[in-house]
Amino acid sequence: MNRRIVGNTLGKVLLAEAALLLLPMTAALFAREPVLPFLSTILLLLVSGFLLTRIRPRSPDLFAREGFVCVGLSWILMSLFGALPFVFSGDIPHLIDAWFETVSGFTTTGASILENPELLSRGCLFWRLFTHWIGGMGVLVFIAAVLPVSGDSYIHIMRAEVPGPTVSKLVPRVRKTARILYLIYLVLTALECLLLVLGGMSFYEALLHAFATAGTGGFSTRAASIGAYQSVYIEMVIAVFMLLFGCNFNLFYLVLIGQASTALQSEELRVYLGIIAGAVLLIALNIMKGCGGFLSGLRYAFFQVMTVLSTTGFSTCDFDRWPELSRWVLVLLMFIGGCAGSTGGGMKVSRILILLKSCYAELRRMIMPSRVRRIWFEGRTVDDQTVQSVQVFFFLYLLITGTGTLLLSLDGCDLTTNLTASIACISNVGPGLSAVGPSGNYLFFSPLSKLILSLEMLLGRLEVFPMLFLFSPRVWKRM
Repeated sequence: MNRRIVGNTLGKVLLAEAALLLLPMTAALFAREPVLPFLSTILLLLVSGFLLTRIRPRSPDLFAREGFVCVGLSWILMSLFGALPFVFSGDIPHLIDAWFETVSGFTTTGASILENPELLSRGCLFWRLFTHWIGGMGVLVFIAAVLPVSGDSYIHIMRAEVPGPTVSKLVPRVRKTARILYLIYLVLTALECLLLVLGGMSFYEALLHAFATAGTGGFSTRAASIGAYQSVYIEMVIAVFMLLFGCNFNLFYLVLIGQASTALQSEELRVYLGIIAGAVLLIALNIMKGCGGFLSGLRYAFFQVMTVLSTTGFSTCDFDRWPELSRWVLVLLMFIGGCAGSTGGGMKVSRILILLKSCYAELRRMIMPSRVRRIWFEGRTVDDQTVQSVQVFFFLYLLITGTGTLLLSLDGCDLTTNLTASIACISNVGPGLSAVGPSGNYLFFSPLSKLILSLEMLLGRLEVFPMLFLFSPRVWKRM
């Protein structure tokens, strides 16, 4: 383990977070609120970051092991320091509650302990939703975009931080790839903000909801979420952008360079759109009697399917009151999640496809043992290592979900609450069913349960392995 480069990278992360905190501090200044909570946190970050960046690595190369450790530790430290403005301001006075809310923000989960977010100070409300935008693409990818990096060493960080079974560079240089990703991210965010303003939202609320949608997070400025606006236009704009942010960002790059036809041929994209169409139609038919007809059912079904499949977590109605079929279709969508290379959570459509194809190939092999069966995905054969990695990920995902459900049962809640809370946190969705449904929150859980759920959020956002690496003694041995 090259501990020096890990320490140096962590220092850069803390300095980046200090710079990002200037935005909510500016919002607090405009609202004439005390800025000391943000200023104190920024000073702590600057001192800690400066001391860590003074650690000079003997070698500038960053390998896979260091990449995973950097990502895991960075997200823990970012969340810890990011919770301080809530504590210092008194908006969320208890550290574990503030930690839970901040982890939920950075991991773009949207699970909240707040009953009424409107009561937050303007600066903390800005920071709460801005954490979604920061965490959506990843702060280390941001650092790779704005700071010079040695060679292609940061590809290991991108592999640990960018969702999906595999990560490829859009262009030969990692730094340029990171810049392209962030440019697409920024342009889509700005476009959504503009459209929401045209729909009657204030610029402040439009910007914050654009942050939350871009990161597929789900925090809102209103306790009733998007349902508070009672606007079909606003719902459809947000739903369409949730669909877009749930797509692989590589496809947007292909469109930018004039290869839209290639992007539309993506197997993962076609299945993603097929899942949306099928789920919307099924739920609309299931709820139409209770919501005023088929068209009204389509409206609510489309929004909720997009908010769950993209793992955003907004709501326009209490889907926990829907018929059982619709409720559990949404739970299934929580597991699936968005596409690889998107800001969405869940297991990803690509992994589900590879799993299904590997099951089919194994069945065919059992019938005809002498024939070699290859798995094809996106026009290429999938190597055995990728298939094995997907299978291990699937097993660990279910194991962590089950273990989380078991540990949450210590609080004495019902099975539906515990199971869907665990699924919603590891899949970075936010709302579940029963007590943690759209009209509920996570405040009633014990401090231990909140820590368990926070760990699940981190495991889900970083796709398990970077966090598990931190618990392996072999990882920490010196090279």
